[in-house]
Amino acid sequence: MGNREDLLAGARKAIMERGVAKTTARDIATAAGVSLAAIGYHFGSKERLITEALATAVGTGIGDGMVAMILENSDKPLLMAFAAMWDGMSTVFEENREGMLASMENLVRITRLPESDTFMTEALSGAYEDLGKALREAHPELDADTARAVGELYFVLAQGLGVLWMITRGDNLPDGARLGEAIAAIAGSALST
Repeated sequence: MGNREDLLAGARKAIMERGVAKTTARDIATAAGVSLAAIGYHFGSKERLITEALATAVGTGIGDGMVAMILENSDKPLLMAFAAMWDGMSTVFEENREGMLASMENLVRITRLPESDTFMTEALSGAYEDLGKALREAHPELDADTARAVGELYFVLAQGLGVLWMITRGDNLPDGARLGEAIAAIAGSALST
């Protein structure tokens, strides 16, 4: 690994051990085994490094879990595959709990950092695209634009359900069948102007 990758890994390690608020630039540099100046050189600031480290780690863990479930359920009709995926999200959330907790702590911080806007906008676009590609692979009847739209819906639902899961530990969350019923009801009603 190069210094940039070492810093991302060091930041994740330090944050998981100390939390976002208590992690210093020196903690990150020490965990990465690089100089303190490397943070400024590669990221411009500790804040940008933390934003990228958490977004990448949590996004990869949850995103990979979602993609795996999309592909695992490719033999089912789209609405049934949707329900099955959401029933499996508690496991994905559990496997990424510490990262999600750090990410929630980070959300408040990044809303106050204008330099995070560009990175987060690009990261969101990449997440939508990755989910859309997986959906298109699993359900080739979807055109690229529709697959991306469904990917966007999955992403938004994952964000909301992830937050609810964190504060309730999964108690009283709707299951996949219930969410599927809601989508079917919405799809059955006509859009009017």
